[in-house]
Amino acid sequence: MNTEQIKEHYAMRDILERYGLQNPNRAGFILCPFHKEKTASMKIYSKHFHCFGCGSHGDIFTFVQLMDGISFKEAYAALGGSYENSFSTRLKIYQAQKKREEQRKIEEKLRQKKELTGLFMDIYREWLERLEPLSDAWADTYNALQYQEYLWEILNDPEKCYEAIQ
Repeated sequence: MNTEQIKEHYAMRDILERYGLQNPNRAGFILCPFHKEKTASMKIYSKHFHCFGCGSHGDIFTFVQLMDGISFKEAYAALGGSYENSFSTRLKIYQAQKKREEQRKIEEKLRQKKELTGLFMDIYREWLERLEPLSDAWADTYNALQYQEYLWEILNDPEKCYEAIQ
């Protein structure tokens, strides 16, 4: 059961019975078990409580926590909750979504790098045709083209492309 199902299943009066506490009077008050008092100051509602004496308030989980001195996780389990079926499942779904999103980002980054490398290769090839062969500008352009072709090869090799993206 998840928290909402547990809250639907138990009313505050069920929790009071669980601890052997008195039934609320007609106004819905009981003696607060969290401090000493002579007159009832804890108001019991259907799904929560509030003490006007000590200020304690909360839902059924909070009441169990305060009565037993335990954590929320322990109170949740004591009332029939199961982390394996609710929280861990949602966590796994969230982690899978994050992993898919990260993979999508990596693929998009790879696509952009391939596009940019292809664009540079086209520009350098065009300039090689315009420049005087073996001039300094032609040699620089040729070297730049060779570097872009090297990057293109890496980006299209699945084993090496992950390193290039990083």
